[in-house]
Order: sequence, then structure tokens, then C-alpha cells
Amino acid sequence: MKLNKVKRKVLHLGRNNPKNQYMLVATQLESSLDLRVLVDTKLSMSQQRVLAAKAANGILSCIRQSTGDRSREAILPLYSALVKPHLECWVQCWPPQYKRDMDILERVQQRATKKLTGLELIFYDERLKELGLFSPEKA
Repeated sequence: MKLNKVKRKVLHLGRNNPKNQYMLVATQLESSLDLRVLVDTKLSMSQQRVLAAKAANGILSCIRQSTGDRSREAILPLYSALVKPHLECWVQCWPPQYKRDMDILERVQQRATKKLTGLELIFYDERLKELGLFSPEKA
């Protein structure tokens, strides 16, 4: 079987891995994307959560730009259908190993609820109760 030189990659896993150099010319990686999941050498999903938050923030920006209305009746259904799945998927599949991972996802939801009409001056926890949303940390 012939190996494709372009597609060969080496991802060293484990703490005590000696990280040997292999004779096949292969690119050494700090992380690898396989089946749309980004994993690093410590099998941490931190980079994947950053990508999920980036996608969710992008969608949230599109929602804000396309709707002039800041009412919860306009924004909340769009948020629930388009943004929330990006956040919840990674919490359910791979629970966060670090608090900073959860904070990344939490900030997206804070940003989404912060500018809603009538909720600008309310604390984040109270906004969640008011809107009937759950914190990704407690999901």
C-alpha cells in the first residue's frame, strides 16, 4: 500500500511519549483535526471549544446585524436555533477539563443576552432565569 506524502501526519499522545522521529517524512503536529473534531497531544478539546465559540459568535453577529429589533421575542428563537447548538454540543459530548474552556462558552451566551431590550442592567444569572436559559457550566 502506498502512502500519500501530503496526508501523512504524526500526533504524539501521552505524557511519557518519547516523541520519536520517524523515517517517513511526515509533519509533526500539536493538534489534529479528524472527523471535524480537533484534538491536541493531551487529548484536550480546548481548541475545539474555541472554534465552537468562534462559530457561535459569528452566527450571533449575523443575527444582530440582520435584525434591527433587540427584543427577546426576536432574538431568543434565533439564538436557540442557531447559536445554542454550537455551545451545547461540545458540553454534552466532551465535558470541559478546564474552567477556561467553560468560560469561553459562557462568554458567548453572556454576549447574546447582554443587549436584549430591558435586560441590559440585569446581572447575567438573573438574565438567564428571566429568559429560561441554562448556563453551559451547569448543563
